[in-house]
Amino acid sequence: MMVDKVLEKLKITALNQMQEETLAAGKGGNDLVLLAPTGSGKTLGFLLPLLHQLNAAVAGVQALVLVPSRELALQIEMVFRQMGTGFKVNCCYGGHPVKTERNNFEEPPAVLIGTPGRIAYHLRHENFDESRISILVLDEFDKALEFGFQDDMSYIIGKLLCLKQRILTSATAMEEIPGFTGIDKPIEINFLKDAAVVPDLKLKKVSTTAADKLDTLLKLICKIGEKRTLIFCNHRETVDRISDLLIDQDLAHDIFHGGMEQDERERALLKFRNGSIKMLITTDLASRGLDIPEVECIIHYQLPYTEDAFLHRNGRTARMNARGTAYLVIADDEKYPFLKADIEAENLKGSWPLPKDSEWQTLYIAAGKKDKVNKIDIVGLLLKKGGLQQDEVGLIEVKDQVSYVAIKRRLVGRVLTALVNERIKNKKVKIEIAM
Repeated sequence: MMVDKVLEKLKITALNQMQEETLAAGKGGNDLVLLAPTGSGKTLGFLLPLLHQLNAAVAGVQALVLVPSRELALQIEMVFRQMGTGFKVNCCYGGHPVKTERNNFEEPPAVLIGTPGRIAYHLRHENFDESRISILVLDEFDKALEFGFQDDMSYIIGKLLCLKQRILTSATAMEEIPGFTGIDKPIEINFLKDAAVVPDLKLKKVSTTAADKLDTLLKLICKIGEKRTLIFCNHRETVDRISDLLIDQDLAHDIFHGGMEQDERERALLKFRNGSIKMLITTDLASRGLDIPEVECIIHYQLPYTEDAFLHRNGRTARMNARGTAYLVIADDEKYPFLKADIEAENLKGSWPLPKDSEWQTLYIAAGKKDKVNKIDIVGLLLKKGGLQQDEVGLIEVKDQVSYVAIKRRLVGRVLTALVNERIKNKKVKIEIAM
């Protein structure tokens, strides 16, 4: 497939320099090591050379993409589907029903994306044939090592006997690449210090005391207003404590951390993606590799312990040459050696109203891909039966069993009433506000 057709599907006018270099280097089948910061477009960077190696005449899995998190797996799957290649893609990860994944292997995908633990499980149980896999991508490899996936990755790579190309991506440079990867004399594409992808990020320090920290945060949130904002904490308990404060103020937001069920985490990201909520409170779980949109503001309610983690958090904003602001909420007794001394102070004198709710709200539809439902079906239902105009329908995401769609908040009640007895694909389905 021509690159320009893929870009047209993705609504991208042109590749950036990193993506162009990766595509050119990858076409020759060489092993690649791609070093680039979070938010620079690495996913498309490795998917294009991967696509170049796929053969429509070959049945079975041809490419394997290993990732450190479920959310990253889902993001890459979504990007590949949007590319409209005609090749089947599937996702495997912990928390996803094993039975569903096993059923998907009955007609195996050309591209398989998954977390190391789940892919290793399927290999051990011989749920798919790995003998035709010729290209391997180790995405966010540094994070996968940090999460302790070395044994699983080593086992998986040891089973792939027909590999012709390996692509490794990382947001941090490594002194040496572990031998189990099988990567030898790769072409290295290093954009970690490239000026073209340096973000326009402004740091601002918000001074407070330990006792006043929550009150200071609320005041800062009010001053920031309705900008899309990520609030980072070091601990799940802190995320929940801030959430309780915002619930008391009736402020729309969501939370994201490793203690939540997988479907809760996916729903929180989805609502943040489609603009139904403008505030997401999270641990470092959301600092990398997630499919979330341009974030205008980062608030470090608790600063991380290392400079690397600090940089990865800040990488969620000011992406792809956009601008962003990171606010550092620091109590008098907190010291961070990686911070510069001359950070601009943010003045919180004055008063600001609580931010208003987003103009969008998310609807849940109890039908998905397994019911043969697609985005066109949902748009048709909302326009013809729900009485909406096209600009009153936002982002639609269709999962295996369920779907979600953002519509204008002011119209939700009317739409739910209009659709109470309607059907999709001749099946009556439950439609309600996504909680």
